[in-house]
Amino acid sequence: MEIQNESYIRIIARGLAVKPSQVRATARLLDEGASVPFIARYRKEATGSLDEVAIAVVRDGLEKLRELDKRREAVMKSLEERELLTDDLKAMIEGAESMTVLEDIYLPFRPKRRTRATIAKEKGLEPLALRIFEQAEMDLEAEAAAFIDAEKGVASVDEALAGARDIIAEWVSEDQRARERMRGLFWAKGIMRSKVIKEKEDEGIKYKDYYEWEEPVSKAPSHRVLAIRRGESEGFLSFRITPSEDEALTILEELFVKGSGPASEQVKSAVRDSFKRLLSSSMEAETRLEVKKKADEEAIRVFVENLRQLLLAPPLAKKNLLAIDPGFRTGCKVVCLDRQGKLLHNDTIYPHFSDKGSSEAAERIRDLCSRFGIEAIAIGNGTAGRETESFIRGIGLSGEINVVMVNESGASIYSASEAAREEFPDHDVTVRGSVSIGRRLMDPLAELVKIDAKSIGVGQYQHDVDQAALKRSLDDVVISCVNRVGVEVNTASRQLLTYVSGLGPQLAKGITDYRNEHGPFRSRKELSKVSRLGPKAFEQAAGFLRIRDGENPLDASAVHPESYHIVDAMARDMGFSVTDLMKDEGLRKKVELSHYVTDSVGMPTLIDIMDELAKPGRDPRERFESFRFAEGVEKIDDVKPGMKLPGIVTNITAFGCFVDIGVHQDGLVHISELSGRFVRSPGDVVKVYQKVTVTVLSVDLQRKRISLSMKNGQSGTAAPRKKQEVKVAPKAVTKREKKEETPRRFSNNPFYEALRKK
Repeated sequence: MEIQNESYIRIIARGLAVKPSQVRATARLLDEGASVPFIARYRKEATGSLDEVAIAVVRDGLEKLRELDKRREAVMKSLEERELLTDDLKAMIEGAESMTVLEDIYLPFRPKRRTRATIAKEKGLEPLALRIFEQAEMDLEAEAAAFIDAEKGVASVDEALAGARDIIAEWVSEDQRARERMRGLFWAKGIMRSKVIKEKEDEGIKYKDYYEWEEPVSKAPSHRVLAIRRGESEGFLSFRITPSEDEALTILEELFVKGSGPASEQVKSAVRDSFKRLLSSSMEAETRLEVKKKADEEAIRVFVENLRQLLLAPPLAKKNLLAIDPGFRTGCKVVCLDRQGKLLHNDTIYPHFSDKGSSEAAERIRDLCSRFGIEAIAIGNGTAGRETESFIRGIGLSGEINVVMVNESGASIYSASEAAREEFPDHDVTVRGSVSIGRRLMDPLAELVKIDAKSIGVGQYQHDVDQAALKRSLDDVVISCVNRVGVEVNTASRQLLTYVSGLGPQLAKGITDYRNEHGPFRSRKELSKVSRLGPKAFEQAAGFLRIRDGENPLDASAVHPESYHIVDAMARDMGFSVTDLMKDEGLRKKVELSHYVTDSVGMPTLIDIMDELAKPGRDPRERFESFRFAEGVEKIDDVKPGMKLPGIVTNITAFGCFVDIGVHQDGLVHISELSGRFVRSPGDVVKVYQKVTVTVLSVDLQRKRISLSMKNGQSGTAAPRKKQEVKVAPKAVTKREKKEETPRRFSNNPFYEALRKK
């Protein structure tokens, strides 16, 4: 990307309430190929400490504005080629600040198929339409009679007037003011209605709630819009968005009807025809598209936040692990992993097949725990999961061995993937799935990046939203999480390395190939020996790659190699080593940071360096806490109203959250049951993987639905993380914006919303 227009900088800076210099510097870094995490972490002096959210807004804003300019150029070229570009029209096009305005300006000049209006113009009726549209005093019949021409197909006064009305109707439908007013009416007062397709009433029972549904389109929540649209696409529902026709006609008549004479009556008739035949369908199509975009953004926002929380779930850390993929008839697949996640052994046990099988399985598990020094056991939460957990807890293992139920969503996807086949070419999918379950407990982030994020099970309607926008957002959050945590270069998989700033698939493969050939990296500097990993890639990636027990103690930290000389100077000035400085808080407190400020290194970087020296390479994720489901509650039949049960939040939606209570069927805590106080967004109260206590409200065995409440329960010790926010100045809000309460992709981000509308 190249900065082509300084006005971009001003527009984005105004939207974010930051200085143009901050946006300009960010744009320049992005143009040079810098990643969002790198800019946020290591270029704070240049950007004025903009965070990842603000930097992403700058990136997306530049792209949208450049798309607008490309379209502007295409429109100009089209008009020039057809000799239609006047000075006034050129000025209007150059002044268009949104794609919608630009398209409205261009609409009357856009090449179009033959319409009733073009046919009337071919008959020579445009001058008559102009005279009528002026609505001056005239003898209407005499004016129309002058255009009777049998050869052109105008046989009577009525036919002449009808053709003139067709032309006027098209003018009205293409008028920029009319479209803007209708657009506002459809959005502010449009009603979204869905109805069942009569012959599909019995088949589409899952959409029964929407057989006769209506609500203001401006207030329709994302999940409902997407559900209705899915019902429509599957052929079970019809779906319309319409405002009051009388109100629409009143607005249009105020714009175009100037009096009450014969000509005005003709214009009034044309206006009504324009709305019913042209404008209403055009505006409904636009509104449907806009509603879909808003619904997509909200669904993606929820998905992204859920994924972020899941990826940053606490890791068990390095322990010898036994992992089990449960099963009844086919048995339980067992694997033993060392502290680096390497597969040491695999087996199959049949604890649920018979008493003899149970006895043999117990003996084998005890033997494996002894042989491989097992410190924790991971059990998948799928079929036979709770039964297997009960079996393991009942065979008399050491109390020091932690038994943990693991959400196995997506494990089967990984087990059949190319990455799994590449890593375990001699093992079948069952072994690979068990390994994935175990590694997911060890380090959720490192394992989940191997799976398509859409298959992890924390989204809603993820297959219905804009797939390009979803992929970009999910990639953004994975990259953000990976670089926030940092990656141990000597143990990381190729898939995990792929998401490190500045790398990508080819360089990630190059690192693993080099590691396999030459052994572990001893320093970050050695990364420069990897094929194709040049200075730019090294600059982007080095600070996020960790080398523990390497030649330089700073290689295990987030201090960037470009700043090593600063730490060396600090230690030298104190008369101690870098290691001493990292270990001794008293020494660090004596460092006068102001002495190390230069033109390129300011206090933000120096403060980050000191913070990192205090906790070099420390994992920012919370500490792992063991969890246990209620004993005796293993299937939905065991769940009774009034029970208080421990659970884990598995998914958050706009209308509440789903909680795993250990019965193979997640229960729903509706937003109204999340707290005794008003809850605007479920994400304000809970997070994915949070431990909670819930009360069972009702159980529908037929539909397998469990209704839960957290009003009287107590959440686990892990409180919801605060959302990332861009610090911006308050923005004036119009009455319409207050009514819309538009959801935003980024919290506290007025500029992104402006982009969405454009």
